[in-house]
Amino acid sequence: MSSKKKTVTRLDSNYMQQYDAYIERQKRKKQRLIRRLVLFSIVAAIVIGGLTSYHIKQRVLQAEKIEQYEQLQDELKALKAEEANLTEEIELLNDEEYVLDIARTNYFFSKKGELIFKVPNEDPSY
Repeated sequence: MSSKKKTVTRLDSNYMQQYDAYIERQKRKKQRLIRRLVLFSIVAAIVIGGLTSYHIKQRVLQAEKIEQYEQLQDELKALKAEEANLTEEIELLNDEEYVLDIARTNYFFSKKGELIFKVPNEDPSY
């Protein structure tokens, strides 16, 4: 019984023509709306993708800069320590006693009446 054909005849009246035109306008409106929404979605996806890509690049760049900053901080600490050592050495080299002591130990200079014996650094062979 569900296979019954509907046998309703369509009347070609002025009202039906207006109604068909209204339905056609509604379909076109809906189709334009869908096209606008699709276009807006594509533009929004492109913008969001571009911003995401830019954000990721900036985070990578920031991580690199932070790492470089930490390395430079370590290098600065090492240079400050070296500067302190060199400043201390300059102060010591201004002292004549220290310079004479270095000359005696490194270059075998002696005081008056002092004898220097050079001992080899090698181990004996026995």
